[in-house]
Amino acid sequence: MRPFLVPTIGLPVLRKAAILSITGSLIAGLFGIVHDQITYTISPEYFTQMKFDQFKAWDFGFPRRVFVAEIGFLATWWVGLIAGWFLARIALGKFHSPGKRVMSAMVKMLIITAIVGFIGGLVGPMLYENQFGWRQSLYEIGVVDLTAFSRVAAIHLCSYVGAVVSWIVMMVTFVKCHGD
Repeated sequence: MRPFLVPTIGLPVLRKAAILSITGSLIAGLFGIVHDQITYTISPEYFTQMKFDQFKAWDFGFPRRVFVAEIGFLATWWVGLIAGWFLARIALGKFHSPGKRVMSAMVKMLIITAIVGFIGGLVGPMLYENQFGWRQSLYEIGVVDLTAFSRVAAIHLCSYVGAVVSWIVMMVTFVKCHGD
């Protein structure tokens, strides 16, 4: 694991890995912006009763949709940075076109993440409705539309699960692949 965290590679390769990693963070951040705009539309309460408070240090008084975009970016950029770094570290030593491979993997990760998040939105209310203390907790923070809040909570949770699972799948694929 140490060679991935503290690379013993030349500066040109390190620069390429950093560029791919930063590109991954921008892709993930843009995904987060779109993701949170959609989920804000489904349940504004998820943000007004919870997320806005969590990210209040980043509230600069812009309109709510801009704050939602900030939250989306801040909640996801780091996932793309980490995924991009590890994928780049493998790809740069293995593939003829490492940039294409990493970008392709990132696109696949976005698609899988979106699909798993969508599934979470479909089953979310059922997942949470019988959880001990869920309804009471939502009532205590002032949530009125429990179904929409639960749907968005599940979308967010499942999106993270989709990102982690798809990243692991891409890592395994890169490691097992014999190069090009």
